This record gives sequence, structure tokens and C-alpha cells, in this order.
Amino acid sequence: MTDSATSDGLRERKRRATRTAITSAARALTSEKGLNGYTVEEVCEAAGISRRTFFNYFPAKEDAIIGHAEDDVPAEVIDEFVAGGADSPAGDISPTLFSDLVRLSLRLAEDMTASEEETRQLIAVVKKEPQLILRIIGVTEQREAQFARDVARREGVTPDHPVVQMAVVLLSTIARKSSMAYFSDGNTRSYRDLLLENITAASLLFSQPFDIPATAAEGRP
Repeated sequence: MTDSATSDGLRERKRRATRTAITSAARALTSEKGLNGYTVEEVCEAAGISRRTFFNYFPAKEDAIIGHAEDDVPAEVIDEFVAGGADSPAGDISPTLFSDLVRLSLRLAEDMTASEEETRQLIAVVKKEPQLILRIIGVTEQREAQFARDVARREGVTPDHPVVQMAVVLLSTIARKSSMAYFSDGNTRSYRDLLLENITAASLLFSQPFDIPATAAEGRP
């Protein structure tokens, strides 16, 4: 690894640590005082940063509470996933796409489990300030659009390719369903087990043969 690459890696880790500190402070203050009960300056004091630094990372308190998309899916994880399709001709859906999507999901599940307390904190904050839900929906749509671009880049197709779109819809839905079950009251199962169970169920369903029903016009003599 070159000195430049090492420097870039250290710089990104520092930026990620700063983003995490800001988000943690914003969530803690929201949980304690409510969204309108504190100022950006209080977030800065809790995170040990300047006001200027805060706005270099987030445009508003609401954004700080939700967190940064890059911290959800590390760039090196996405790069590894994209590289998995290198041996497949551009424009052809690679034969390992599904298995690599599963592997990616499990890798991200490890990160989710590691940051479980932060996720629980966010859930508590949203319950306290439900108006954040619309912002979360918007951010989720942005992240899904980026995921579509990543899958498309791996496969050498456009983001609106039907397989790419279906991959994003299915994986996003499965992840949400698994998360809801994992964070539900009384759950004793691991997120990984719940995720694998739902992926297996989807795989079984879509592996079944089916006949395309004839349309009314096609059925006429």
C-alpha cells in the first residue's frame, strides 16, 4: 500500500469517526430533550467539534440524527462486491450475482449487529419524534438508488435494468423485514438467522416453475 493510500485511509477513518460522534451526540440529545429542545451548538459541544465542522458534515440536526449513508455501507465492501462480477461480460447478468448479494447482505448484517445500540437509539428517537420518518424514507430512497447504481456497475448494465431493480427491491424488503423482527419485543434470534431465513424463503419461492397465463385476447379462438 502506498503512503498516499494509507493517508487517504486514515483521513476517511477520521472523517467517519467524526460523523459517528456527531450522530451519536444528536441522537442522545434528541432522546433526552426532543428535536426542538437543543441547539446545533450543544451537539458540537457534546461531539467536541466546531459549528463549522458540524455543517461540513451535515446540513441540519435532522440529517445528523439519521446519519451518513457512507457509514452504512463501507466503500471497501461495495468495491469487493462490484469486483465479483468482473469475469462476466458487460451486459450479461453474472451467474454469481445472487450468491454475492447474499454474501453482501450477511457482511452488512455483521456491521448492523456491531452497531445495534446505535440502531436501537435511532428507533427510540423516531418514536419520540415521528416527523423524522418522512426524512428517513427520503434517505432510504437515496440509498436504494445508490445501491442500484452499484449493482448496475458490477453487471455492466443500466440502473433501470429489471434484474437490478428487482435485486434492490427484494434485498431492501428482506433487510427491513428482518430488522423489524430482530428489534421486536421478545425476539431472541440473531439478525443473521432472521436474514438467512427470509432470503431462503424468497429463493424457494422464486425457484418454483411457473406458467405465464394467457391473456384474454390470446385465449380467444
